[in-house]
Parts: sequence; C-alpha cells; structure tokens
Amino acid sequence: MRTLLLGARGAVGSVVRDQLLRAGHDVTRAGRTAEADAVIDLHGGDLDALSTLTEEHDVVVNASGVERVDLARATGRTPLIEISATGSYLDALRSVAPEHAVVLGAGLIPGLSTVMVQSLRADTGDDVDVLVMLGSGEHHGPAAVDWTANLVGTDVYAPPEDGRVRNLTTSVRATGPDGRTRRYLRADFPDHVLVGGTNGLCIRAYLTLSSAPMTVALGLVGRLPALRGAMASSPHLGSADWHLLVHNRRTSEQRHARGTGQSEATGRLTALAAIRAAQNTPPGPVTMADLVTLDEALEVLD
Repeated sequence: MRTLLLGARGAVGSVVRDQLLRAGHDVTRAGRTAEADAVIDLHGGDLDALSTLTEEHDVVVNASGVERVDLARATGRTPLIEISATGSYLDALRSVAPEHAVVLGAGLIPGLSTVMVQSLRADTGDDVDVLVMLGSGEHHGPAAVDWTANLVGTDVYAPPEDGRVRNLTTSVRATGPDGRTRRYLRADFPDHVLVGGTNGLCIRAYLTLSSAPMTVALGLVGRLPALRGAMASSPHLGSADWHLLVHNRRTSEQRHARGTGQSEATGRLTALAAIRAAQNTPPGPVTMADLVTLDEALEVLD
C-alpha cells in the first residue's frame, strides 16, 4: 500500500508514518519544506499538485491540520483519511463530496469515540454523553492547541438541543475509567454531527484535562473569552494521560478506553483507518465506525 501523508512531521503525522512503515507499507511525506518527499502547499492556491500525486497512491492521510473542503475533490477516487475534529468542516466535507471516499474523523475523538457510540445498544431519542479527558501535560501539536483555543467564545456546531450552546460554559460531574470524579466542560467534539443524526441520538461531548486546576482555568477562559490569549503560554501541568467514556443515560450502558499520549493514540488509529480504507474503498463519506470494530480499534492501542 502506498500512502500520501500530509503533515508527516507533526505530532500525529510522525506516528502515522512510523506505524505504516512498521506494517510494511510505503509512505510519501508531503509538505511545504524541502525535507518532504513531495512538496505540496495546502495553505493557498489550487490543489493540482495534490491531485496529480494522489493518482500514484492508494490512500491519502491529512494530518496537516489544514481544513479545506476541496481536499475531497482533489483526491478523487483515492480514499482521504481526515483527522480533523471540527464538526462544521467534517459536515461540509460530507456535503460537497457525497461520492468521494472520505473517512470523517479518524483518530481518538472523533474516531475511537465514534466507534464506541456506535457499539452502544441505543434507541432513537436516547441521550449519550461522550466524556473526554486529554493530557494537559502532553506537548500537543499546533493544530490541537488551536482547536482547543477556538472553542473559546464559540458555540457548539449544530447541537442536538434547540438553540445555542456555548462551549466550555456548562458542565457535568462524572466518574472516569480511573475511578476519579471530575468536572467535564461541554465541548464541540463532533460525534453528534457524524452519527447522532443518523441514529436519532442526542449526543453531547464534554472535555476535562488531566490537571484539575487546568480544567478550572479552561472553564474560566470559556466564560471570559478576553483571557484566551493566555492559553498559548499556559504551563503543561498534569500528565499525558487520556481517557474516553461513552455513556447512555437511559440504559447506563458504557464503553471506555484509557491510555497515555493523545498524539500516539490518534496516530495509531489513523494508520488503522488508512489501511482499512485502502483495502476496501468506501463508496462515499464514512466514519471510523464503518471501518473497524471496537475490539479492533482498542487492539492497536495496546
């Protein structure tokens, strides 16, 4: 299998590359620098160079953090693996390229979280909580930092509730897989966009950090957006541990996973998605849950 990897030098992209090479696949590193195997600039202009290069590969992985809806058209019939967690962007990708093979939200969340939601026994109208802990002690890539910062002062995209829902201003208390009770802040992770409407579920996502003081600080910034600039210089307190907990409120059924290193986990899951999409090209936009089972996803994290 030949993979065209956009953003190969990043925190997630480097893991994707290592995983694919270890599995015996070929990887072409694409980027803006001379160090790349192929020079492609996604930040402006047309995508003709990408379209040409795509024809020589079996799958394209976008780990660059660049969100352009025309990527789906540029990759044509070659599967595109998109690791973005931005609901509005993923929704737009699905709309503009209904006949193109795009995996929407491969990785940890969405990705593993999507697989967990789909594995629950649920009825139309059920309320499902997706509780996420990310490691505030981990040095995340620029795209992940920007994504979190962009929650401040913004609303959840297409929330399942009527009306507007502001990110980071409401919360729930819940006990995580480690047995500790934490406060989780409402956050715009996109599983409600990817699978909520399809299944008739009311999916709400919440975020906490491995450091309780950092979670409090994030909630404060959410209520006072003028403090957003302080996030760029905030210390890396806490561990690099992460966890996911998916809970059906009506049945109390749960799924959970935990580990250390969000970028590592996201990269491993993205590599798995790339392999599966290349083996059996999707007929159109799909989610991680259409490619792998929960057991298969958890296995690559061991």
